[in-house]
Amino acid sequence: MRIRAILNPRAGLAASRALTAIERRRHHWNHIEIATTRGTGHARELAQEAAERGDSMILAVGGDGTANEVAWGVLGSETALGLVPAGSGNGLARTLGLSRNPERALVQIETGVRKRMDVGLVNERPFLNVAGAGFDAVVAETFQQWGVNGGRRGILPYVVFCLKHAFEYGERYRRLEVAGETIEGPTFIVAFANGRQYGGGAIIAPRAYLDDGVIEAVHIARVSHAQALANVHRLFLGTIEGFGSYRSWSGSSAVLDSSEPVPHHRDGEPEAAHSHLEIRVEPRALEVVVPRRTVEGPHSPFLTTDS
Repeated sequence: MRIRAILNPRAGLAASRALTAIERRRHHWNHIEIATTRGTGHARELAQEAAERGDSMILAVGGDGTANEVAWGVLGSETALGLVPAGSGNGLARTLGLSRNPERALVQIETGVRKRMDVGLVNERPFLNVAGAGFDAVVAETFQQWGVNGGRRGILPYVVFCLKHAFEYGERYRRLEVAGETIEGPTFIVAFANGRQYGGGAIIAPRAYLDDGVIEAVHIARVSHAQALANVHRLFLGTIEGFGSYRSWSGSSAVLDSSEPVPHHRDGEPEAAHSHLEIRVEPRALEVVVPRRTVEGPHSPFLTTDS
């Protein structure tokens, strides 16, 4: 079984720990090589190369952005995706029940099962976990720029940026079409969830499943700064559906139009501003390696029990 580990060095100390763990466990794999990314898009190239030569699995060592690029490179192939969390939020890895301890995550992968999961697309560009075009996209943009400028990534600066933008985020008018409904007006968050959480434990779509063939479209109407701060704890308790401004719909496609170009993100990675977004889902388009207890547990993110 040939495996390529693709490591994002921007993950810093977490990536270094993951690399050490992989080196320690080399003897558990028949053949494993380690490749390091040089910049945006390189992980996708490395993954596509490995898939084309027939590698059985690719380990994405990094955060949700690294996982996204690697998955993009293996879509349409028989190569599976394994996640070794080394990012700031690790939203998909958390949903899959993977340990943030790299050695434990590797053991979970070694003994795990393969599952097919859906892949979402925004204007034909994939996302595995959550895409959005509201407050969350503005925070993602700031967070990325912070890292580019040498700032230390992690959950603390992310929380700081959330609080900062909660007071600065202005009114945005949007028109969302999903599941036969049209919602128009000022919005705070419009998110499209394949997985359940942004990362860091912030659960935006508690009812989302990774293999149900639909995306959960989440809409939170314009709220006051006080309302936003008073209800943010619901994200971490899994009770966001109890927030009065929260609504969600399940659909295989959606269209979002804005009164002006606005930023959006795919799996936390900022994209160029657009005023028109088309969202759709490719059912069970990606094979992932999942801890067995995640699949068999009562809170599994998968509906199906087959691989």
